[in-house]
Amino acid sequence: MPGLFRLLRRRRLLRRPFPSEWLGHLDARVPFFATLSPALRQTFLDKLKVFAWEKEFIGAGGLEITDEIRVVVSATAVQLVVHLDLAYYDRLREIIVYPDAFLLPDRTGVVLGEAKNWGSVILSWAAVLSGLSNPTDGHDTATHEFAHVLDRADGAFDGTPKLRSYSHYRAWASVMSEHFHGLQSGRAVERRVLDDYGAVNEAEFFAVASESFFERPARMREKTPDLYEELKRFYGWDPASGT
Repeated sequence: MPGLFRLLRRRRLLRRPFPSEWLGHLDARVPFFATLSPALRQTFLDKLKVFAWEKEFIGAGGLEITDEIRVVVSATAVQLVVHLDLAYYDRLREIIVYPDAFLLPDRTGVVLGEAKNWGSVILSWAAVLSGLSNPTDGHDTATHEFAHVLDRADGAFDGTPKLRSYSHYRAWASVMSEHFHGLQSGRAVERRVLDDYGAVNEAEFFAVASESFFERPARMREKTPDLYEELKRFYGWDPASGT
């Protein structure tokens, strides 16, 4: 979708009223929605409706895409960009949703989520709901996969998304490298904050750190304050303080 066409289309979508029935899905399934301030809630809803109508949702494994699935999955994606621009999702074209864990030809064993290089995110609906139903356990498949999409927005899955300013990259690289290698070596402070899967590579580290940032912000701020500050500066959120 060329840039100008995308911009005009998003403006048209933004002018459409938010479907009132969608609020019921948010209230029932998305706990963080209730914590948003009135001003932030409006920004969230505006971005959610554009995302939900712009992206193609495809059911797989016998799953039929409903408004509930479209709204709830979109909410998990938009949480990451409430203080950013929807342009971070420009490369994302489609979201494929299975009812539960699934198999992929290039992966061993069952999978709960996958962000593909060519513009697709594949999710287990059961895993999406599980991640939302326990918002403090540090595990959220949808947050993890959409963090990969933000990472890929600048051209590569490398653990460094497009930051807000060129001046931020040096501190980001230093802090992320320090804690990535700390997790790889099994250092206790990182293991108290981050899942071991973050030690696989830099891209997985960013996705795992994003899960913990949104789900265990107070613990991250206490144990790894420099990591928390870098993620706060990028995402624009301070979830440990509720803002």
